[in-house]
Amino acid sequence: MNILLQNTIEKLEEENLSTNWSSFDLKSFSRDKKLWEYQQNALRNAIKVLWKYYEDFVDYRRNEKVEANTERKNKFFQWYKDNGLEENLDIKLDKRNRKIYNLLVNYYAEENKKIPFENFVNRMSFWMATGSGKTLIIIKLVQILSELMNRNEIQSYNILFLTYRDDLIKQFKKLVDEFNEANSGIHISLKDLREYPEVKKDPILFENGEITIFYYRSDNISDEQKEKIVDFKNYDNDGKWFILLDEAHKGEKEDSKRKVIYSILSRNGFLFNFSATFTDINDFVTCAYEFNLSSFINAGYGKHISILEQEIRAFRDKEDYTGEEKQKIVLKSLILLTYVKKIYHQLLNVKKDIYHNPLLLTLVNSVNTKDADLEMFFRELAKIGKGEVSEAIFEDALNELWNELKEEPKFTFEEERLKVDRSTLQSITEKDILQHVYNSTTSGEIEVIKESSNKKEIAFKLKTSDRPFALIKIGDISEWLRTKLQGYEVQERFESKGYFENLNKESSDINILMGSRTFYEGWDSNRPNLINYINIGVGETASKFILQSIGRGIRIEPINNERKRLQYLYINKKVDKDLFDKIKDKVVPIETLFIFGTNAKALKAVVEALKKGSGEETEITLFPNESEIKKHTLLIPIYTYAKVSILNDIKQKMFEISSKDLKILNNFFNFVNDDRIFLMRHNTEPIKIKRVREILKQNDGFKLVQKDSGNIDLLVQRIFDYLSVIPEEFENFKPVEEEINHFKHIKVFLEDATSLKNKINFAENYPNRVKEVKAEYGKIPADEYFKKMKNLLAKKKFSFDHKEIEIRYISNHYYIPILMSDNEGISEYIKHIIKVPSEVKFINDLEDYLAKPNNKFRDFDWWMFSKLDESLDKVYIPYYNPKTNSYSRFLPDFIFWLQKENNYYIIFVDPKGIEHLSNWIYKIDYGYKKLFEVNDGAKTLKYDKFKVKVLLQLRVNDTSKVPKSYEKYWFTNIEDMFLNL
Repeated sequence: MNILLQNTIEKLEEENLSTNWSSFDLKSFSRDKKLWEYQQNALRNAIKVLWKYYEDFVDYRRNEKVEANTERKNKFFQWYKDNGLEENLDIKLDKRNRKIYNLLVNYYAEENKKIPFENFVNRMSFWMATGSGKTLIIIKLVQILSELMNRNEIQSYNILFLTYRDDLIKQFKKLVDEFNEANSGIHISLKDLREYPEVKKDPILFENGEITIFYYRSDNISDEQKEKIVDFKNYDNDGKWFILLDEAHKGEKEDSKRKVIYSILSRNGFLFNFSATFTDINDFVTCAYEFNLSSFINAGYGKHISILEQEIRAFRDKEDYTGEEKQKIVLKSLILLTYVKKIYHQLLNVKKDIYHNPLLLTLVNSVNTKDADLEMFFRELAKIGKGEVSEAIFEDALNELWNELKEEPKFTFEEERLKVDRSTLQSITEKDILQHVYNSTTSGEIEVIKESSNKKEIAFKLKTSDRPFALIKIGDISEWLRTKLQGYEVQERFESKGYFENLNKESSDINILMGSRTFYEGWDSNRPNLINYINIGVGETASKFILQSIGRGIRIEPINNERKRLQYLYINKKVDKDLFDKIKDKVVPIETLFIFGTNAKALKAVVEALKKGSGEETEITLFPNESEIKKHTLLIPIYTYAKVSILNDIKQKMFEISSKDLKILNNFFNFVNDDRIFLMRHNTEPIKIKRVREILKQNDGFKLVQKDSGNIDLLVQRIFDYLSVIPEEFENFKPVEEEINHFKHIKVFLEDATSLKNKINFAENYPNRVKEVKAEYGKIPADEYFKKMKNLLAKKKFSFDHKEIEIRYISNHYYIPILMSDNEGISEYIKHIIKVPSEVKFINDLEDYLAKPNNKFRDFDWWMFSKLDESLDKVYIPYYNPKTNSYSRFLPDFIFWLQKENNYYIIFVDPKGIEHLSNWIYKIDYGYKKLFEVNDGAKTLKYDKFKVKVLLQLRVNDTSKVPKSYEKYWFTNIEDMFLNL
């Protein structure tokens, strides 16, 4: 699907937004929660879309009438078309569906028996994986909307939150309470939608930091009034709503009446739709941020997914299988759980408080029927616990499992392969399963533990152990106790252990959790490493359930509050090298979610559900230029946070303010002499208030600029936020490892993706001479190898699905080949390649320059370079950004490494031109110069035997517009890059 809105809006630089649109705290949420980078990125995109709609096209303050919304929609829709909207998204009117027809024609103008999509363009969607924290984003978005209203940037309209289940509303309320507790200057007040008539009598909804949000069940919104079902017309408010939908489409058909109602209610406001499983093309086209299951995993935030070919066929409906076959498949899941548990204990021997205690999750279709899925699974658990397992069955289960795992299957969504330690797996015995799964040293009968006050769960233990090992969580356990557990000894306890509630605690003994569909939504746990799906089905509802429950199983937390896989934590300096080196080869199993399905059809449903969630993408991996990389040390700078914030560093003078605003700020602080007002209104600290008074008195710490703000509330909040900023400082250099990795994750959304992959991989259908030259790679000089390869591949441009892509081979590049396109729109179909015109021109010019016999690169002992990708790579220059009042990361487009004797140079190159010069000045003055210059020249830094200099070069076609003091950072011709060396 073409995710048009995100692809277009991300071309808009955040720095281009005015202070009113960019000065938001996107990170903090509560005392225990902060937003991850991808959650902040979702909010950044939302802000940019709102700015485009409200500020860039029509300033609503010119015209408060509804006509302004019509004009704005028209220009926004035209902007979509200018940026590649090809799909016809108009709604066809069908009089046979009378209810929807009447709704549409009553609120929208008909054109040629259609309602144009232009009427529904005031919307954006967020396609985000289950477990990615959508609710936190929604609450922060509410905060941003209220601040934009207070800043008079958007209309002060009501906000409505809709989701489809009571427990999700309960979870929303809980998170709102958590947010309120940590934000004294802001308070979100939740009101049932049915209270709207009363609340409306008091028109001030955002007074003194009070934000009112109405909420309701999305499936109880209709066009008629009943006991719980409400008629939307009673709450229409002329369509002046900001509506936030959280999975509100669940259970709805494509032509859902409620979808139309949501659009009607927000027709003069804005609609925000959050979901993990979109099906409507409108949601794909208007997607402001995609972070679905595939992206979530590839960014390192979730476990790998391995869908095993092993089938739970013995549990299939209407198929006759022996008890031994049923036992064998249960044994496989217990063997695999034992294997992961053993790995977990090996990790604990290295460091305590690391990773999670692995859990097996079994989800079934039937619970209380005769020979229900849950009952059959439980029977086999009981037999294995009693030791009723033949040696032959155990060996068969172990061997069949190993036969699949030894093939090192690829993970879903990834090129990486699953590697299992053969000796550890094949050494597993029944005694190991008893110890690691049943919490016992010897086999025994199962005993039931029932808590008198708990009607939804029962636990099980072996009589030979005092610790429970399994838990059933269903709607009501009464029937199970009466019909399925006859003959078992039941131990009733009056004190509540709350096994399910305490499942995530270290003290939990539960290793197997069994249930149906009653608990997966809203359940938050890092523990699942295996999921068994038994007879879940293959329909759309089943597919959504599978996708949602997998989303609940992929969460990971190797160390406290760090929710990324180990490799990513190491790259981001969250794990020290010593620990990383000790455990890096052990962690893959505990960082994997293994999935078993009932049969081939069910497994296919799982895969299709996952593919559906990933946008039908293919991932292509390019190749590191090993023959050159292994010869050289390729260094990148790494940074650390300063030991003190700007609050305690009087040398920092980066707070930009006009003379007029400085005078207003000074007068205001002189006028307000009671610090408690600042404490309450701005959620700040006494020491910050004291520091502001000091620097105002000294008239120190400011950089004067021309642009006025005039908003005293915003000025005060900005200076308090500024004093909280902790600068990033240069720490050292390190050899590049996974910090440049985008070439391993080339996302392709083309039907002809395989053909592209073949071209890159020098496929078998190439002439034999290509294979011969390929065999010489690493054995002959790189220049000679690439010259031969270029001669063989005379055609540089290839067409795939009518999209032209160039495949280039440059012997000094970090990876091979380079993929390029001079069509910037290619980004909708291929991600992480060179496609920006200025970057393409730079590569073309570089190749032309390299062809010259006297080029300056020949003056060095060696040199290499690499394209950098701003979304995946971790090579950057930190700088203070006055627009956002925080540290940002400047991600240049290229990095060059050059060495002459023991002189070593790192050159960051960005060829984007001089547009938005002030933004480049921030990156130079508040980033590069502070880190890598002294006395107006590059610092000489030490690393091993090298004397290292870091330089910054920005390319422009005409340097005449560059201020004289910044000329040395800009170049036009490739050879000019060397002037500052």
